[in-house]
Order: sequence, then C-alpha cells, then structure tokens
Amino acid sequence: MSPLRRSLLAIVLTATPFLSAMAQDKKELVFGATAGPYADQIKLGIKPLLEKKGYRVKVVEFNDYVQPNHALAQGDLDANAFQHEVYLKKFATENRLALSELLKVPTAPIALYSQRHRTLDVKEGAIVALPNDPTNAARALVVLQEIGWVKLREGVDPIRASEKDVAVNIRKIRLVPIEAAQLPRSLADADYAFVNGNFALASGLKLTDALVLEKTGPTYQNLVAVRTADKDKPWVRDIAEAYRSREFLAATDKHFAGFVKTDYQQALAAVGAR
Repeated sequence: MSPLRRSLLAIVLTATPFLSAMAQDKKELVFGATAGPYADQIKLGIKPLLEKKGYRVKVVEFNDYVQPNHALAQGDLDANAFQHEVYLKKFATENRLALSELLKVPTAPIALYSQRHRTLDVKEGAIVALPNDPTNAARALVVLQEIGWVKLREGVDPIRASEKDVAVNIRKIRLVPIEAAQLPRSLADADYAFVNGNFALASGLKLTDALVLEKTGPTYQNLVAVRTADKDKPWVRDIAEAYRSREFLAATDKHFAGFVKTDYQQALAAVGAR
C-alpha cells in the first residue's frame, strides 16, 4: 500500500468514530406540523421538554397535507405531526415513502359547522362542503350517516367510503368536496361544512361551536411520523418520551381542552385521579 493510501485510510478510520458519535448525538430537531393546534402542541408542550434535554427545536408550519410528508422523507424534517394513520399509510404507499408512525397525539375531531344554521334541520338542496381527500371525506360521510342525512350502501368499509357509496341521499343535500384548508372559508357560501380540527381552530372556530363532533377513535387520531430508518434512534425515543410525559398531559389540559386524548394520556390521567 502506498504512503498516500495509508494516510487516507488512517484519516477515514480516525474520522469514523467521530462521525458515528455525531450521528448519535443529534441535538437539532426540525418538526413539521400544520399551522394551528398541532404546531402549538409542539411549541407549548413538546419543545420545552426537549430543550431541557439539550435539543434545539425548530417548528416548520405547513398549510396543506402534501408537503409535510415529502419534506420528512427528503430529510428536511426530522418528524411531523398533522395526519392520522389511514392518511399516512395511503400517502406513504402511493408515493413510495419510508415513513412510520411513532405514536398518537391529542386530536381535535373533524366537525360539522354552519354560519347560516343553528340546528341540523337541513333543507332539501342544502350545500354541504366536505374534505376532498379520500380519507377525510370518508370520515365526513360516516358522520352524515350517523346524523341521518345519508345512508351508505350495505357493507361499505367506513374507512374507504366515498360519494359513490351513498345509497340514499335522505335529505337530498348537495355534497361539495373542497380542499381541507379552504373549508373554514367555505362557511360563507355553504350551508354546512365539515372542517378538520386543526384548520377549524387555526381559523378561529371553536370545538364548542360545532353542530356535530366526530366520535374520533384511534384510527383517526393524529400521530407523529418519522422516517422508518430513524424509529430506534435516541432522539426519536426522546420525542416519544416528551409526548408520553405528565408535563405534556398538563399542557394538553391547559391549552387543548376538548381534544381527544391518547390511550397513554388517559392512562396517566387515571393514575392521577386515584
């Protein structure tokens, strides 16, 4: 081996442990979230806990459901919080992204709002706006069936329901799909609109203003997503620990009243109530 090659090899061998330590000792975290409550959860409840552990935390806010997953997959983000598991699995599969759920987070349910009506006494031909993405449209259709405005065909998978699955339009309403971020604005023109919790709160709507709140189960609770390759890294475990903490439960109770709590938060609350 030539002297030059020996020198280069020595440099590589010397640098490898240092680079490995640098990779494990990650101290800057970039979190993506939709503008509103999920970004606020990180700012008010998670960022302070991670900063106590020595991390620098940056929160990047988005106004759509497409960019955050691409930014995470490309390495511009270390984690994101804005979506439920149905959306994550579908998006990751269709776009061939290696992303995984870390854990669920407190979630504001999708809800039905109106600026024109104070009751569910809907008139024939009423315009009902709902999300145009398939997973959230399905949620809205299930709620419409629960309140008796439509009947879905027998045996339909509620997670995959679409307008084509409306067997009977009982109240003869007009369904108008709209991009989720624009649904709060649609209230000026529509009779009723389904609005995802994050966009509702970001626009000034309150959960208590809703005519109907979805009964949000684990399937539609929002989550923290990370790159699949990062799931076992120390900084990912620290993010999970922050969300599972009693301090974050207290922040949820203080700032996010009405949100559907996660299983781990309910367990913590039960212990505290004894």
